[in-house]
Amino acid sequence: MADLGTLISDSVKQANELRGQFNLLMAGITGVGKSTLVNAVFSQDLARTGQGKPVTMGTREYSRPGFPLTLFDTRGLETARYEETLQELQQLIVKRRGLDEKQHIHACWLCISEDSRRVQEAEIELAKLLHATGVPVLVVITKARADQGFADVVRELIPHAWGVHRVRALREVLDDGHTLEPFGLLKLLEATMELIPEASRNALAAAQKVSLDMKVRRARAVVAGAAASAAATAAIPLPLSNLWTLAPVQLGMLAGINATFGLSFSQTYLQAVVSSALGIAGTGYATRAVAAGLLKFVPGLGSAAGGVIAGTTASALTLAMGNAYIQALRVSLEKTAGDKPEADALAAEFREQFRARGQQIEPEQD
Repeated sequence: MADLGTLISDSVKQANELRGQFNLLMAGITGVGKSTLVNAVFSQDLARTGQGKPVTMGTREYSRPGFPLTLFDTRGLETARYEETLQELQQLIVKRRGLDEKQHIHACWLCISEDSRRVQEAEIELAKLLHATGVPVLVVITKARADQGFADVVRELIPHAWGVHRVRALREVLDDGHTLEPFGLLKLLEATMELIPEASRNALAAAQKVSLDMKVRRARAVVAGAAASAAATAAIPLPLSNLWTLAPVQLGMLAGINATFGLSFSQTYLQAVVSSALGIAGTGYATRAVAAGLLKFVPGLGSAAGGVIAGTTASALTLAMGNAYIQALRVSLEKTAGDKPEADALAAEFREQFRARGQQIEPEQD
């Protein structure tokens, strides 16, 4: 019978591992707005505060422990030695493709400024090289204000790109007083999501800060997987007196939701939320206390000592718990403008969301 604290700790570690990794190549000439774009899309400014290291003469790698995004910034496309840069990049890609999929370069954003109104030979050659090495390329037209047919020109000159997306990363106020709002970032993210491996999609959702809905969609996939596991576990059948075998599924799901939201909640924090929300004690309690805490929200089931949970009921219970936690996170993050909510406040919201869903579960009679 596992200790609650140990089980949560294991769940957090496993969730972070299952979240995966997303590796993005950023390419473009100096001044095209790569850093501005990265800052607008992702929740951490890796290029400024991350641990950058040179991986070739023309490419630097930026990452941070615990953050599921690694950036590769390719420089020097505007120089006369760009062919050397491309050769080094090709060698890097091939080398990483021989490693675990988490080490692959999963996609490239090739940035071209709309102000320039021109496509460099180096940009065309880079897209061709990446296509040949299996790295999907999305051309990102930055600082977009007036297309005037430039996007069509880019599509014609860079046919190997999977798409061309015009974006404006920052809000701009023009001299005549007109305001240009940011746009195109969500479409860029959605297009990227479609191109990368499934194992990297939760990582992209966690790393980005543009769309809470994207995090919610990926988190619901975590819940669906946990519900299927709960149904399989309950099909043993599982006596209420031995509910600790269901608890790892539930807690792993909560940790997985946190990871998909990109929240670095500690073991202590998650334990405080779970204990408070479900009305159980914290450290030292057996994991079956978690399941017992869940069951009290289901009329007619929480007091049925000695019975069994049918697979469909266990699945429904897991779905209710997971969706309640997702909604609690969403509401709490909206209230705090994206800042980490207090554990007690999140627990209270989780408890209310779960109670409302628990009333809808119809326990089966066996």
